[in-house]
Amino acid sequence: MSVFKKMALIVAVFAFVFLPRLVFAAEPINIGIIAEQGTLVGDSIVNGAKLAADQINAKGGIDGRPIKLFIYDDHMRATDAVQAFQRAVYDHHVVAVIGSWISEVALALEPWAARLHTIYITTGAADPKITQVVHNNYNMYKYVFQLKYNATEMAQTVCNFIRDDLVKQYGYKTAFVASENAAWTEPLDAEYLKCLPQTGIKVVGHMRFAPNTTDFTPIFTDIKSKNPDLLVTGWAHTGLQQTVQWHEAKYPFLIVGINAQASTSDFWKKSNGATEGIISQAEGSPAPITPKTIPFVKEYEKVFGITPAYGGYTTYDAIYVLAQAIKRAKSTNTDALIKALEATNYIGVMGHIEFYGKESPYAHGIKYGPSYATGVMLQWQHGKLETVWPPHAATAKVIIPSFVKK
Repeated sequence: MSVFKKMALIVAVFAFVFLPRLVFAAEPINIGIIAEQGTLVGDSIVNGAKLAADQINAKGGIDGRPIKLFIYDDHMRATDAVQAFQRAVYDHHVVAVIGSWISEVALALEPWAARLHTIYITTGAADPKITQVVHNNYNMYKYVFQLKYNATEMAQTVCNFIRDDLVKQYGYKTAFVASENAAWTEPLDAEYLKCLPQTGIKVVGHMRFAPNTTDFTPIFTDIKSKNPDLLVTGWAHTGLQQTVQWHEAKYPFLIVGINAQASTSDFWKKSNGATEGIISQAEGSPAPITPKTIPFVKEYEKVFGITPAYGGYTTYDAIYVLAQAIKRAKSTNTDALIKALEATNYIGVMGHIEFYGKESPYAHGIKYGPSYATGVMLQWQHGKLETVWPPHAATAKVIIPSFVKK
């Protein structure tokens, strides 16, 4: 053995015995989750992300690299969300940030996604302005995606259901529109007032109320005086108090529209069953929307003890959409990922997911329609959340509470 080989052997033995051995592992792919923890939808965003990441990691991660989530609570404040976004980028070096169901928060994060050249996917905020900004200035805001139907599309879903079920089958003729005063409900109400008459429904009144309203008796009294068949809603920040008061006072109008908090089984407990009969739009449900939907809901309920709110469906799909984009791009480079996300063609738990191109006014929003997905309409029936529309996913027919006029 040569002198050089002997020296190399001695060095190798010394390093093995005296130096700490290195553990080689694939570098994780860091993803930030910003959510309004402590709210039904915010908790569902976090849970949906955790479940998807755990499943992907159990199958070897993304090309051998595990997903690592960094979860931040924005406390329903845009300033906290911005600080969390900055921390995610500067401290935790995330490849993307996902989350938030509050439109004002998502709109506040858009400029930071542009400044920090970091992908941001909102899975709960519905304001169409989120994607209109991308359309108006693509080069600056190309980092932003909306993996959720916008408020205009949500209103269209509600109107289509009212036309198919409540007008054609039950003969309802009048409605009062009442929504919380928030960014997302401005386009929602505008579309309600446009599409409801097209279904054969006469709108007999419209109001917007403060999200911090606690006593809805004066509001319901005013609505009752107009004698509507339906109360068409836009509720997300609110929902619990008015649901309970509607049920306890037995107001004779049927509540239909959007009550985002009512999309999870936890709402039944919080309302002590007062949500019986409420009908609400959602992105997903425990129904055969796709072959993936029911297995996801069962696993979610097994792990977390409740069914997911709409943010659970959208965020679960968002993690898988992002994971597939990384695989296709063979990189975590931001520009490469944007191109890969724009080419998304994925069957998720909420339906067929593709994004609109930059030429669309809803650039980087998910495509809406029969070939993709239109969301579902849910109704609480005998303590169970049933899907009543569209027909191919329906698990039950609409029921009318005993105190509601037929």
